[in-house]
Amino acid sequence: MILREYSIDFQWPTREPFLFCVHHLDRYPKGESDFGPERKHLKGRQIGQDFVEKDGFRMYHGEVVPGFPVHPHRGFETITIVRRGYVDHADSLGAAGRYGEGDVQWMTAGAGVQHSEMFPLLKQDQENTVELFQIWLNLPRKSKMVPPHFTMFWSEKLPRLQLDNNRVEVDVIAGSFSGTKALSPPPDSWAANPDNEVRVLIIKIKPGGKFEFPKAVGPTSRMLYFYEGSSAVLQGTKVNAHTAFEISSREELELSIDAGAQGACFLLLEAKPIGEPTVQYGPFVMNSKEEIAQTIEDFRKTEFGGWTWPSDAPVHGPGLKRFAKFPDGKLETPL
Repeated sequence: MILREYSIDFQWPTREPFLFCVHHLDRYPKGESDFGPERKHLKGRQIGQDFVEKDGFRMYHGEVVPGFPVHPHRGFETITIVRRGYVDHADSLGAAGRYGEGDVQWMTAGAGVQHSEMFPLLKQDQENTVELFQIWLNLPRKSKMVPPHFTMFWSEKLPRLQLDNNRVEVDVIAGSFSGTKALSPPPDSWAANPDNEVRVLIIKIKPGGKFEFPKAVGPTSRMLYFYEGSSAVLQGTKVNAHTAFEISSREELELSIDAGAQGACFLLLEAKPIGEPTVQYGPFVMNSKEEIAQTIEDFRKTEFGGWTWPSDAPVHGPGLKRFAKFPDGKLETPL
């Protein structure tokens, strides 16, 4: 049963315990030696607060390189799924990384961390399309103040299913589906307990394909985002792209594409609600106004470890090599 539907563009509606979901799709031009676009592409933009799409892309808070220079978080997690392009990560724990082209970074902000997320335009001979989802997943009260932590899911290791005679492809980012479990989330995540039924799936359906998803065991919120394609059949009803659907999780989900239609892509978010009070102040998510006030005071005093990088928007040099450097100095690469 479709409970509600919403037209979607950039930022999408969510249901608890998911706090936020945004779909970035930016068709950046060729990169320059400083990893940003040619200066002519920056004319007419509100640099530093560029959230209006112009010529196919946004600069966001970036001034030279698009992206999000240093900013703090506390009390929740970010799940960043990069479908195309690259993200350069740096944080106040001394960790760094470059990931993209199907990789996923799952970061538990916990007690507090500063980080930057920049989109370096690494290709100077062709366009640099960046497509990613960023999803905010709340933490329960008991985990709000755990130490910060991040995990990399490299694309090469991500569970990916081919179903319905290869007409359906499913990336299992969180939870399990059709007998396949996702990679392990950070240890303090709401998703770490299978009883919470957290699922994040990317679903691609070719013409003539059919996707079937079972009903949940317990009471969960279930949101389906139809973000690419033209039309589909959802629960027996024809629906159009660029629409979000809140769906009852007490029945099976059926999704199909007619043989003569265009292929389509979907994001599925499902989870048991945490069921605790939520108070959000920008990048801080706690359980009370008093805790938000304490968070602001803590950040003023400690800056969540401070920022030792040479700039507010560090980029990790040329080349397409992906890597993750963790706070303990451990270096990880996809292979």
